[in-house]
Amino acid sequence: MAAVTSTDSARSYAAGLLRGDLVHLRPLAEEDLPLLDAWWHDVASAPLQRGVVVPRSTGSAVEQFRSWSINDAKTADVGLSVVERATGQLAGHVTLWGATWWDRSAEAAVILGPDHQGRGLGPDALAVLLRYAFDELGLHRVSIKAWAFNDRALAAYRRAGFTEEGRLREVGFHAGAWHDHVLLAVLEHEWRARGCP
Repeated sequence: MAAVTSTDSARSYAAGLLRGDLVHLRPLAEEDLPLLDAWWHDVASAPLQRGVVVPRSTGSAVEQFRSWSINDAKTADVGLSVVERATGQLAGHVTLWGATWWDRSAEAAVILGPDHQGRGLGPDALAVLLRYAFDELGLHRVSIKAWAFNDRALAAYRRAGFTEEGRLREVGFHAGAWHDHVLLAVLEHEWRARGCP
């Protein structure tokens, strides 16, 4: 992290805070909601996001995304839209929640649209979110979880610096079988030791 020592360095820090190599994060906009809602309700992605596949009505996730994205500074909770820098297209949404100022620990989540997966946007979005969490919010620990069968998410989380801490064994039931939830986290000093910007 570059030191903020002048007006110019403060402006430079703020201008780059929510920018990654491939994405930038910005506040949720009303026009983001239909796509985010559609991605959340994509039945093919449901086993990756939730404990049970239940088809839901269009529009039912809109208030969920709004509540995740209030960003009112009363808490360290924050939700931001992920925008692909090369195209300017909405690519997904990231959120931090559950942080308290005394333990400085939050949980992260990310959702990317199907057309935006597998191109490195997820790890880049998480890298930006972690920089914001550690450099601006002063958090000490950020955790994330994924189903054990979600190999793409687990690989992306590890690339972003998360380390497996444990598993909730057989807590999800999909396709006639029980599945583990993998718990991962990264500590601020681990993140800095990796040379993360």
